[in-house]
Amino acid sequence: MNNEAYKKYDFETVIDRKNTGSAKWEQLKEWNPNASERAVPFSVADMELKSPPEIIKGLQEYIGSSILGYTIPTEDYYGAVCGWMKKKHNWDIKQEWIVNTPGVVTAFYAGIKAFTEPGDGVIIMPPVYFPFYSAIELNDRSIVKNPLINAGTRYEIDYEDLEKKAKDPKNKVLLFCSPHNPTGRVWRKEELEKVADICLRNDVFIISDEIHGDIIMPGHEHTVFATISDEAANNMIVCTAPSKTFNIAGLQNSNIIIPNQHIREKYQRILESNAIGLVNMVGMKACEIAYTKCEDWLEQLLKLIQYNHLELKKFIEENIPQIKVYDLEGTYLQWLDFNAFGLSNEELEELMHKEAELFFDEGYIFGEEGNGFERWNIACPTKVMMEGLKRLKSTLPLFQERIEKI
Repeated sequence: MNNEAYKKYDFETVIDRKNTGSAKWEQLKEWNPNASERAVPFSVADMELKSPPEIIKGLQEYIGSSILGYTIPTEDYYGAVCGWMKKKHNWDIKQEWIVNTPGVVTAFYAGIKAFTEPGDGVIIMPPVYFPFYSAIELNDRSIVKNPLINAGTRYEIDYEDLEKKAKDPKNKVLLFCSPHNPTGRVWRKEELEKVADICLRNDVFIISDEIHGDIIMPGHEHTVFATISDEAANNMIVCTAPSKTFNIAGLQNSNIIIPNQHIREKYQRILESNAIGLVNMVGMKACEIAYTKCEDWLEQLLKLIQYNHLELKKFIEENIPQIKVYDLEGTYLQWLDFNAFGLSNEELEELMHKEAELFFDEGYIFGEEGNGFERWNIACPTKVMMEGLKRLKSTLPLFQERIEKI
């Protein structure tokens, strides 16, 4: 890209992650052991981009002068987290509200244990991030679906159905995704107010996964759920992390923010009972550096994500109009509807993996509401995404062949 805004940071170099233990690159080999060198996975939500150089340099200096021993959060660390929440989200938080976990998934697993009992219902809004399902099922709780309403190229919350599910006394928790993964919705303040009102009136506790809260497209604004009201803040935990924002997911560090002391203590007891204590010292330092030195990198990243979204949308509208492209309000995860081709999940997946050599997260893993969809991670160099789009276009005749065989 020739835009001046991109010259400070390198968002164009393609990083060779083969044989590095990268989860999604290893997954690619499992899906298609014979995949060619051109194949790049667009699945798991980390970026095919260099991590911020400020983090790399800062960690090199830190490790070079440190003993890699047991480490607890420092005043500088807490200051960085509190400062970021205030500057980016206008949320004044206190140091003691922060509970560290080795990831947001760990955090909401623990939250379900802390605020429900076996057999209780946990409400989710599918299609939704697939670990939500396992967090509920593996803890012997019941999945209660409040499906989102597909309103064209965006999704809406079904408040009437949410009210119905929340009124059932067996349903104790709403596991909420904000911004929403995989649909890319950024919930407006008035939408959150309605959800909070329903949950408060029906004594439903909220676990709000806001890991993508920093990745917001122009024209949209992320509202931290707990800022809706004091009543809402006292009825939830908010799960945050620098991992998605700054491409440091492998460092395993999250900040779970819990304003209510009683709720926080209850949550901490569950962590302790599962031996979840100290977190990664390098992850904490990376978080501190990210929140104090990498805002400019993030601003440029967001321009890249927006550019990629618009280029993808334009290409598909001009070349493959059968595919519906959903508006990307937040995250770097593009939601695409392939149902016009009339293929089964298995047929669509086989075409992608074997013929197009495109490796997305298949829509069905987000629930049956995602059947016939694909989630494309567009946090990558634009040229890598465009090469994928060209391969998708070249596969169109095969789509037609499959349709004719049905």
